[in-house]
Amino acid sequence: MHLADLLVAIAVFGLIAAATFTTLQEGLRAYTTGAARAESQQSARVALERLAGDLRIAGLGPQDAAFAAISLAEPTRVVLHRDLDGDGAVTASGETITWGLTGRTLRRDAGGGAQPIIDGVRSFVLEYLDAAGAPTASASDVRTVVITLVTEAESVLAGPDVTTTFATRVRLRNR
Repeated sequence: MHLADLLVAIAVFGLIAAATFTTLQEGLRAYTTGAARAESQQSARVALERLAGDLRIAGLGPQDAAFAAISLAEPTRVVLHRDLDGDGAVTASGETITWGLTGRTLRRDAGGGAQPIIDGVRSFVLEYLDAAGAPTASASDVRTVVITLVTEAESVLAGPDVTTTFATRVRLRNR
């Protein structure tokens, strides 16, 4: 074997190694993007279902209860009330729930401090509708809440373009 043959063999090996490395790197990026997207979707789905459940039960209590189902209706924050013990007041732990976006974290506070529900929130919008389906700014007139939640993957390899958008309408059952 001559020096020229050795140099050609090393060059061919280098090209094959570079192609293999590039293929593996692209495979890792595709896997990471898919895993980040799945995690983002699952987290958003859980957060949305939990918020929807809280909204559906808002206003629960005796027929002549003197409390509002929703006392604060802002685009990124909502305060809900429900009478779990049936005493007609919403003073017990867990009877007032606040959902809100703080930075990029969606939080839920049911009396024990605001607990993080999901991180990586790009957008969280609440739209409030009255009984006729028209937008309303009055918390006491709210009968339906339209929730739009956009999350992005927390993975550095996945990049900022991996987003998940969920939207749903929730009707308050107790008002």
